[in-house]
Amino acid sequence: MREKIIEQQLVKAVKHTGGMCPKFVSPGLNGMPDRLVLLNEGHMAFVEVKQKGKVPRPLQKKRHKQLQELGYQVFVLDDPEEIQEILKIIGGK
Repeated sequence: MREKIIEQQLVKAVKHTGGMCPKFVSPGLNGMPDRLVLLNEGHMAFVEVKQKGKVPRPLQKKRHKQLQELGYQVFVLDDPEEIQEILKIIGGK
């Protein structure tokens, strides 16, 4: 499945929960995750969307580690079947 389709499914699922899922663009800081997932009660995480079976590039892995060291959750999503579980984890449920 193409990355774009998985990303669209993520956005739709987040909106269905009442949250927001904006595209994350960080000029001057390459390798940042694709999407922010913003849920009720201040729950948030970063999500890197990949085509099925693909893995983050080394720079992306470095950024994910930096964000995690700051205390943020970072998920790599390559299967739309994982979306609901990721949202449960982000939402603390």
